[in-house]
Amino acid sequence: MSAETSNNNQSSLTPTQHSALHQWLQQTLPDYTGHFDLEKFAAGQSNPSFLLNTGTHKYVLRRKPAGELLASAHAVDREFRLISALQHTDVAVPTAVALCEDDNVIGSMFYLMSYEDGDILWDPSLPTTPVAQRYDYYRALVESLARLHRVDYHALGLDDFGRPGNYYERQLSRWSKQYQASATSELPQMDALIQWLQQHLPEDDGQCSIIHGDYRLDNVIFYRGEAKIRAVLDWELATLGHPMADLAYYCMALRLPRSGEMQGLHGEDLTALNIPDENAIISHYCDVRGIDKPAHWTFYLAFSFFRLAAILQGVYKRGLDGNASSDKALRMGRLVAPLAAQGLKTTLED
Repeated sequence: MSAETSNNNQSSLTPTQHSALHQWLQQTLPDYTGHFDLEKFAAGQSNPSFLLNTGTHKYVLRRKPAGELLASAHAVDREFRLISALQHTDVAVPTAVALCEDDNVIGSMFYLMSYEDGDILWDPSLPTTPVAQRYDYYRALVESLARLHRVDYHALGLDDFGRPGNYYERQLSRWSKQYQASATSELPQMDALIQWLQQHLPEDDGQCSIIHGDYRLDNVIFYRGEAKIRAVLDWELATLGHPMADLAYYCMALRLPRSGEMQGLHGEDLTALNIPDENAIISHYCDVRGIDKPAHWTFYLAFSFFRLAAILQGVYKRGLDGNASSDKALRMGRLVAPLAAQGLKTTLED
């Protein structure tokens, strides 16, 4: 994992927790020399992540947030299990190192994974990337997603990682409840979007794969200066589900505005930027997987806007409660209504 860290040490460990982590590292890491530095990554709204430097090796420590959490959220043990299972597939992931389920060590469950040095690209217009290479970066992203969806989860022993079948029905119910549990005001746009989704829910078509759940440009590390993916990060929302959920979520970037907390590509000249449009992305993905173009694409997109709005409402609520991993969480509440409105606008394409 590679990203900017904060300017000062924000490990937030008490002396007792620091000592307990030291003891755990001694018991867990064969290369541990008795000293570590822990520095929080500046980015991230979900599970707080830290750069752990022992002097001889760098790791990433990823933990559950402190405080009261929504049911089934922030399951770092699921993340650890999945990246462990994916180690020997053609999906690029960090190396899973160790899981600590003892809350008494640092106050919540956490795991260690390898620190992957590379490029994280935050702006989907790729302004620092030569124009001629931008299409290749997007092709690499699409191919990585298609490879994930081709993985035989049965062979990896992940049959119980989610519930196959009726993915959208279950997810719509889950995120509607999560949204209602974290709502801080009435949003008619969100209520209308939920109603539309309920009325247009497609029949289950039997597709099921491992899905990432938050697949986007800035959750991927590229090799330095190359359109080659070194590691896919942030598997907190991964489950067994419908692969179009990942593809539609990924394509949302083309419809999000250029300004604000979440930069998108809406209104940009994609041809001039040498970035594939939505049709090209879908076609490439389907070619890699050897499948037909998806039916119900409008529903998949509308659902993606709804789900992201529900997630960000939860982030905002945690910010209000003081449990978020970044001050940026408090600004996320402003995005919920516009995302719901964009989701409603998408439904007019049906």
